[in-house]
Amino acid sequence: MQSLRVALIDDEPLARLGLRARLADHPGFECVAEFGDSASALQGLSAAQPELLIVDVQMPGLSGLDLLALWPAEQRPLAILHTAHAQHALRAYELQVVDYLLKPLDEERLAEALGRARTAWRARALGLSAAPAAKRQRFELRVGRQVHFVDDGEVAWIESAGDYAELHCLDGRRLLLRESLSRLAERLDPERFVRVHRSAIVRMDQVAALRPLSNRDALLQLRDGSLVRASRNHVPQLLERLRDTGSAPPSHG
Repeated sequence: MQSLRVALIDDEPLARLGLRARLADHPGFECVAEFGDSASALQGLSAAQPELLIVDVQMPGLSGLDLLALWPAEQRPLAILHTAHAQHALRAYELQVVDYLLKPLDEERLAEALGRARTAWRARALGLSAAPAAKRQRFELRVGRQVHFVDDGEVAWIESAGDYAELHCLDGRRLLLRESLSRLAERLDPERFVRVHRSAIVRMDQVAALRPLSNRDALLQLRDGSLVRASRNHVPQLLERLRDTGSAPPSHG
């Protein structure tokens, strides 16, 4: 498997050290350069020729977002933002970043972001749009000797249950699926379903309201009245995807 060449751009040496160590645990990604600010990155990126940048937002001089904006969209390297500040998410998605990670870095979110980067890189190499085609799923559940089929349109949200996943259906049924939440997240249509927590996936058109919590997590109220917690690392991506679909819920403070 060909490795993606990765450059780290962050003014915090410890942050770069941590990222470099974690990248070493992900086969297929090679750290080829690291820079402490945008100015040095501008000087060294042409020689390093990275395919993916992991960029801090707030740095001395030129910010990470301003650095990305220097490239025309069709020439810009793939980028993952890594920042302590959630308020830059809107501009980040305008610049078509692969993902937006909040510090302190969550290992599961890093793995998701790297997976998206590889998918986008393959699509770019083939001259395709990185946006995945819509995928409708039918779940197969065995109850005794019977096999039940549930269309994903019947599902409001999905909850982790150890090595299994519990489907919360719009009609109130709760069905146990013999598949892990992580495996489901890979095959569900990301335009319709989004992971909001390590233990939960929601269907975006079912989100009725969002209430920020004091620790920067959020509480989602679904249209059936269910309450689902969204972790702080997933909230920026969730909001931007909801806004992109024109279905952003009210935010209650």
